[in-house]
Amino acid sequence: MEQFYTIQGEGANAGRAAYFIRLGGCDVGCHWCDVKESWDADLHPRLSIESLVAEASAHSGRNVVITGGEPLMHDLGPLTRALHEAGLQTWMETSGAHPLSGEWDWICLSPKKFKAPLPEVLRNAHELKVVVFNKSDFAWAEEHAAQVGPDCRLFLQPEWGKAAQVTPLIIDYVKQHPQWQVSLQTHKYLDIP
Repeated sequence: MEQFYTIQGEGANAGRAAYFIRLGGCDVGCHWCDVKESWDADLHPRLSIESLVAEASAHSGRNVVITGGEPLMHDLGPLTRALHEAGLQTWMETSGAHPLSGEWDWICLSPKKFKAPLPEVLRNAHELKVVVFNKSDFAWAEEHAAQVGPDCRLFLQPEWGKAAQVTPLIIDYVKQHPQWQVSLQTHKYLDIP
């Protein structure tokens, strides 16, 4: 769908330079999604792996985030192998609703209630980032935290449109449950892509 060089705004790698490759196609359908235009893969041109790697390699940052849409709707093995061969780190943000493919240096699992993450993605996640829309999301976050590995980092992130209401709840929750961390969409505060 699009590609751009920016600063990672969320989660464990927030603040680091990263090249984003946003793939078209998503069947999860979150009502609060901020890139609904990514849902229909047929609306976006197909690009070669070679051109994606060349564009990513043209920047001094060595981190590439594969996102969507839902990136795991695609076989990501050939793309991630080519990125690694070019000396780039591969990071992914996924709902985990599709089988895991690709070679990953960092997997950010952001599960959605509309389509459950698969156990293999839960087991391989480096980071669990739960978007908090309402109070019931805390119990839902704990259900998923119980399924990830012991070294997986845990983040609670306010849904942007409800940040004023849920951020104080997240702060209180993290203070009571310090295994969690707060994640903010810093790219939105910085007004960058």
